[in-house]
Amino acid sequence: MTGSGRTRGWAARDIPDQEGRVAVVTGANSGIGFVTARELARRGARVVLACRSAERGGDAVRLLSDEVPDADVEFRRLDLGDLASVREFAEGFEQDLGGRLDLLVNNAGVMALPYRRTTDGFETQFGVNHLGHFALTGLLLPQLLATPGARVVTVSSMAHALANIDIADLNSELRYRRWPAYARSKSANLLFVHELARRLADSGADVVAAAAHPGYAATNLQSTGPRMAGRRATEAFMAVGNRVVGQSADTGALPTLYAATAPGVRPDSFTGPRFLAWRGTPAPSPRAPWTRNDVAGERLWAASEVLTGVTYAALKG
Repeated sequence: MTGSGRTRGWAARDIPDQEGRVAVVTGANSGIGFVTARELARRGARVVLACRSAERGGDAVRLLSDEVPDADVEFRRLDLGDLASVREFAEGFEQDLGGRLDLLVNNAGVMALPYRRTTDGFETQFGVNHLGHFALTGLLLPQLLATPGARVVTVSSMAHALANIDIADLNSELRYRRWPAYARSKSANLLFVHELARRLADSGADVVAAAAHPGYAATNLQSTGPRMAGRRATEAFMAVGNRVVGQSADTGALPTLYAATAPGVRPDSFTGPRFLAWRGTPAPSPRAPWTRNDVAGERLWAASEVLTGVTYAALKG
């Protein structure tokens, strides 16, 4: 069960008071990330919107401030596809915001893109969705460990069930198919949470690592890949699906907000929408068995340390 199991009907109004808490939300300029940041700020948290585009990040801060006039929010640039940017963000956070970090929401992501590589040469979906967040979490870990009751919430997808990671071809160098590559990156998210939760428990840290997913939420995520590939028919199909089937970003953000704020959320839990893991209010969500495989988690972790150069030294005994 996720948390206490009393999730039925849980809504944004049920978010506990966040006064005095500091949160970082990646990809907070639109969609689920924006709603997550807005609702945390509405409850009193100081929220950092960590986004790649300064223009879109600034627009999001202005829009959020219009909707929540007393919000304590700011934009900080973060490009998860560039490890130098990740390090710069973490260093700036430590220097400017001090030693407190109550909540890190690893929300940003890309989906079903044509084959691309990040600045550091990683396949983009794996590089952004997993490696960028792996590095960010490790670099912000000292602040998380210094904050009692801190949480790390990583946003995955039910698409993870379509493919396990391939430890021998993490960057899809042997073969690339956009949807399996996306699914593998989302399995990597869940394996990361599993292994992080285990390591936090072994070290006695007062930090909860949990995962969430939005089900089918109508955001711009669905259209980006087809647009980049020049697939107009697919882009139009996705737009129709968003209108007909998708739930709103406000509803899609609820599992993330639950995992981030509800009392009693358990380490390595996975929260999604109640109805068939597709729509509705937060509930415990099914997950593929390979996302709780200790050996796979250790192997992915070791590979991620080598690829990013981030070693989570604060958790080593």
